[in-house]
Amino acid sequence: MFFGKLLPREGNFFELFNQHGAFVVEGARAFMQLVQHYTDPLAREKHSADVIAAERAADKVTAEVNRALHRTFITPLDREQIHSLINSMDDIVDLLQDSSEVMSLYDLQHVSEDVIRLAEISLRCCERVQHVVSLLPNLRDQATAESALKTCEEIDRLESDADRVMRSAMSRLFREEVDTRELIKLKAVYEHLESISDRCEDVANLIEGIVLENS
Repeated sequence: MFFGKLLPREGNFFELFNQHGAFVVEGARAFMQLVQHYTDPLAREKHSADVIAAERAADKVTAEVNRALHRTFITPLDREQIHSLINSMDDIVDLLQDSSEVMSLYDLQHVSEDVIRLAEISLRCCERVQHVVSLLPNLRDQATAESALKTCEEIDRLESDADRVMRSAMSRLFREEVDTRELIKLKAVYEHLESISDRCEDVANLIEGIVLENS
């Protein structure tokens, strides 16, 4: 019993999840600003830098969670769940940065309405991820657990919306774009943006499992 009292317990995993969730939303909002002000080179550069800053900050939180896993004996969730959840969240911010970099590296000259729509869905997904992560400490409360499952369902619906937008965008792109280079560029951007909602759905699926295990 005395030995058990000496072992590191709990850690601050929920606090770290909340910090990371805030950076996910920060990156998504910066990316939305980048898309909305894409025709302004100075604004584009600023918002791109903001996306990068959010990604780097999120990386630091991810590293801290992984360090905490090594030094904490008793964790509030299954260790594999913690590891999978923080890395799935980090994948979201990585894709936001990747999307920003693809637009720059490919020298995309304009953004279509479909890019804007996908960015909007991505932002909404990221905001829902932040919300559902904030509920994790109180999942034993029935109302909180139900709210978490409802939010996961919202993320699933948003991911389906992103799928539909991308399919429509791809169809329009291949029918109407006559410049092959622009077609290749926009296709890559569409695919990156749709993947953001996929990674948000990964987080939702993980949290659904956590809720069901703890209910």
